[in-house]
Amino acid sequence: MQPSESSPSNPWAAFDLLAILVAVADRTGRCLFANACFEDAVGVSRRSLMRGSLLDWLVDPMPLQEGLESVARNEFATGRFEGLLRRGLLGAPAGLEPVPVHVFVTALQDGSGQLLVQLVEIRQQTRQDREDRVLDLAQATKELIRNLAHEIKNPLGGIRGAAQLLAMEIEGRDDLAEYTTVIVNEADRLQHLVDRLLAPHRHARVVGDVNIHEVCERVRVLIMSEFTPGLDVVRDYDASLPEFRGDREQMIQVVLNIVRNAAQALEAQRAQGQGRILLRTRALRQVTVGKRRWRLALELHIEDNGPGIPEELLDRIFFPLVSGRDGGSGLGLTLAQTFVQQHQGTIECESAPGRTVFKILIPLP
Repeated sequence: MQPSESSPSNPWAAFDLLAILVAVADRTGRCLFANACFEDAVGVSRRSLMRGSLLDWLVDPMPLQEGLESVARNEFATGRFEGLLRRGLLGAPAGLEPVPVHVFVTALQDGSGQLLVQLVEIRQQTRQDREDRVLDLAQATKELIRNLAHEIKNPLGGIRGAAQLLAMEIEGRDDLAEYTTVIVNEADRLQHLVDRLLAPHRHARVVGDVNIHEVCERVRVLIMSEFTPGLDVVRDYDASLPEFRGDREQMIQVVLNIVRNAAQALEAQRAQGQGRILLRTRALRQVTVGKRRWRLALELHIEDNGPGIPEELLDRIFFPLVSGRDGGSGLGLTLAQTFVQQHQGTIECESAPGRTVFKILIPLP
């Protein structure tokens, strides 16, 4: 009988400190232990994992079964292969894509005959490099936009003032006053755009305790009042998540910008009464964000069943002034990314026709 997962005498407890997926099994694949990273990856509790077989969690279980048997018989010191790891409850409707992993099987050197199974996400190997590139590019782009906005702001005031003076000179000439009105209105429009570009850098953050579920509920009320009928905002919250230190108004703006974009993209689905947005919160343990290891992090998924983001825009949606919607300013997601980064977090997007997911990760010290 294996030791309890919470027992201080558990010889495998140290595996919870690792950033890769680790499990201990017997030669038949029966799960004796799964670490915290494994729990997070599949979205199922350790207790549930330990009631079943590791073979169930691979799309093709045969290589793992053969690897366990071969290593147990000492035919190989280590079994290695690539596979697809399932996510979510077994038997549940398909939704989450399997995760490509490298699998390593070795024997524990304690004479027990038990086997160590390590799974390394293939995408994890390049995730950190991608995050670094995205952060560097985002920072360079924001500096460029901020400097450009300042350069535009000063002459805009002069143009608007000159147009107003000109309007006073030609008072009574309605045929010419129309032109000065156009100049003033367009200057005001550009001024508003510049103000939005500079907004993240102008206001000091108001730091306090933030409850992510209060943030989501505030956004849900706003969206349901703005986009009804035909839209359902579904909640799937982990009530055990603690509060974190941050700017509540910024986080509301982050979630609101993303959810409002989703609701606007669901126009056809709303017309048929089938618009759906899912707000899901989860706790992740032992995660790396921005080259720093965190014991605990909050993960918020904002998922919709809309048409998806065009592939040519997917890599650029967080850039300023990039929008896939007619009339969109292209600033909502830029502000969301800026605010999330100010909370030491990350934001990513996956999209395909029928399913778009924004993933927000906020470290919890």
